[in-house]
Amino acid sequence: MLLRLRDIARFYGPRLIFSDISLDLSGGEILLLCGPNGAGKSTLLKIIAGLMRPASGKVLCDKELNIGMIGPQSCVYSELSASENLRFWADLHGCRFSDKDMQDMLERMRLAAFADEKAGTFSTGMLQRLNLARVFMLRPDLLLLDEPASGLDEPSLAVLWNETAAAAERGAGIVMITHHPREAPLSNCRVALLENRRLCVYDGIDAFPGRENGPPAAGTAAAAPAGGERRC
Repeated sequence: MLLRLRDIARFYGPRLIFSDISLDLSGGEILLLCGPNGAGKSTLLKIIAGLMRPASGKVLCDKELNIGMIGPQSCVYSELSASENLRFWADLHGCRFSDKDMQDMLERMRLAAFADEKAGTFSTGMLQRLNLARVFMLRPDLLLLDEPASGLDEPSLAVLWNETAAAAERGAGIVMITHHPREAPLSNCRVALLENRRLCVYDGIDAFPGRENGPPAAGTAAAAPAGGERRC
């Protein structure tokens, strides 16, 4: 097991955001995390990444993990070119990549023609693709992606899905925040719904009924929807 969450809770001031969050994630598995605005999805991702402490509970890993994260803010430097941005992040993480390695990554992200252009001239979608390139290039054990589809057009979405599937195939664990889990053409994935301070996990996209059904009320047994299992 790559990652274990046990009884995680978090407050903002006196307000409880969520509690009793427990979850296991294996290498090669994709978890699509969804829920309404303000439910705590990004907060949970920060706790997993070690950027925020939970009020209670534990985050357990079987080994020291190399974590790659895409957050709401871009980690691209506008005065550097696309290639220079990738080189900066590779050097920061102590990774040795040839110029061809980086060019190949830019090619996969449909940015090869703009390799020597400053990132400050890029559109929102191009910046997001470069942001994704810096993370996927590092081949982390655990990928934490906060709405990575934001700003992407259809061809760019296809790149995102392909790179995500390839990362899972090589054994990376992936947690991706999305408001549209049914639109993700990914296999070997589960859907986790964070709502009303609780987390329900569905075994597969087909088992996910949609947010309108919501998690069961407190004290109510969780029924297993057709085609999969739900655990709350």
